[in-house]
Amino acid sequence: MSPPKTFHVKSFGCQMNVYDGERMAELMAAQGLTQADAVDADVVVLNTCHIRERATEKVYSDIGRLRKDQRRKSGKTPMIAVAGCVAQAEGEEIFTRAKVDIVVGPQAYHNLPELVAKAAAGTPSLDTDMPLLSKFGALPSRRKVTPSAFLTVQEGCDKFCTYCVVPYTRGAEISRPFAAIVDEAKALVDAGAREITLLGQNVNAWSENERGLHDLIRDLDRIPGLARIRYTTSHPNDMTQGLIDAHRDIESLMPFLHLPVQAGSDRVLKAMNRSHTRDSYLRLLDRVREVRPDIALSGDFIVGFPGETDAEFADTLSLVDAVGYAQAYSFKYSPRPGTPAASIVEQVPESVMDERLQRLQAALNRDQHAFNAATVGRTCTVLLERTGKLPGQLIGKSPWLQSVHLIGNHVIGDLVEVTLAAAGPNSLTGIERIAEAA
Repeated sequence: MSPPKTFHVKSFGCQMNVYDGERMAELMAAQGLTQADAVDADVVVLNTCHIRERATEKVYSDIGRLRKDQRRKSGKTPMIAVAGCVAQAEGEEIFTRAKVDIVVGPQAYHNLPELVAKAAAGTPSLDTDMPLLSKFGALPSRRKVTPSAFLTVQEGCDKFCTYCVVPYTRGAEISRPFAAIVDEAKALVDAGAREITLLGQNVNAWSENERGLHDLIRDLDRIPGLARIRYTTSHPNDMTQGLIDAHRDIESLMPFLHLPVQAGSDRVLKAMNRSHTRDSYLRLLDRVREVRPDIALSGDFIVGFPGETDAEFADTLSLVDAVGYAQAYSFKYSPRPGTPAASIVEQVPESVMDERLQRLQAALNRDQHAFNAATVGRTCTVLLERTGKLPGQLIGKSPWLQSVHLIGNHVIGDLVEVTLAAAGPNSLTGIERIAEAA
């Protein structure tokens, strides 16, 4: 196989995978390869997610579809690399089932150029080592980015929730060094970022010596040109008072908090090995709202965890009613091989999970629409991120992470003062606020 000249990276799943995909693309570009569509690229990287039950089968389906599409268009067969969490979990099995060229885990993708060179020479390559953060030192400098950029500060998880594969695919909790994070943040701002979202499996577990995430945010707040800071995903166990106070004290820290709860029943939470109770979670939200009354809350929910009864699901619905989430993600329980919950005998029937998920999502959608409607009439700053479908339309994000549509004489990356004029279920319309003459 001749050395590839073009590449394509396709990422699935979480925001950390989006970040990893961007970094892999930068690696390939640094080797002189040109980005191309998947049906044209010489090497295609599938950056996978392993959270859901059908994730693995989806990867094999995508591999087959990709090969078929390229054969139909050009008659060639692409070099295929499977990266990410499915690669870490499946390992050599992927070679057996799909005969791909490269399998590389989420902690080893900095070796991708070397693996591509080996594959081009005819040697399929596997790298699922999990060295401690060595990949970040091997990655190229950040280049031009979008107005809102991701920055990974923490990886891995020590919580071992009984339904979750992350500790096995991403490894133990580890924090990137403070200086390296600040340097990358400055590079992102120099490349055009106005907003940075700090990422981690448990991002609020970030620490270095006596410093916590709130200290890191305070230092990032001093970077000239960085207008907005966000962070995700948080764990209730690591939500310190210092981080809560940061929402009161730091203007650039946006009034949005994603804090997964997963269920409203204490028995289910204990079975999940979550370290919080329903009451401790609600009291934590009260403390956050005390310092930042306008904060938008987001969460994650799993319905149909093994053994969940109708009454316990009702506890989840009542928790949703109590909180009033601005946004939320909800999923049916999905047994992951090797996790403790997968071996529980009392699996909830699929039909029951379907019905519960529909009821939960109806409640969450109701509350999201209500939150959006309650912000109508507010004046806020919107960061414009992309073009819309209508002529002259741009779409950006409010401080509360709402999509806002605006028509005006602006460019992507502008921060515009708008009045939120109308609310839909998933977005709002903004009208530019024109300052009155003195």
